[in-house]
Amino acid sequence: MLNAITHSQIFVLDQDEAVEFYVGKLGLEVCADVDLGFMRWLTVSAPGDPQRQILLEKPGPPSLSEETARQVRDLVTKGAAGGSLIFSTDDCHKTYETLRERGVEFTDEPTERPYGIDCGLRDPFGNHIRFTQPTQS
Repeated sequence: MLNAITHSQIFVLDQDEAVEFYVGKLGLEVCADVDLGFMRWLTVSAPGDPQRQILLEKPGPPSLSEETARQVRDLVTKGAAGGSLIFSTDDCHKTYETLRERGVEFTDEPTERPYGIDCGLRDPFGNHIRFTQPTQS
């Protein structure tokens, strides 16, 4: 039976820019950066947690036909095809301040919710990102 999620995928239009954002600003780590010839396999993960990787995929072959990839790129550019990522943090307010100092622009400031404190941002490609400090039980 299935026992773990190892990879999730989001579309990015420029993988080098994605590395600058996800590694340089958010502080994630590159797990794999491999030129397969037909595509660049680029994954990142939270520091110290390589069991769950995010594929930063440029829309195109082999997973999409060129025509479909063009449509996806158009939607991503418009902010209509963004994926979603949710991270946890031990201190939402501190993480928010650290990322703001690194130039990250937020869509939502840290807010108390029934499940904890969370806030939101978007990557340069329109993908929605949230991080949450769960309520302690």
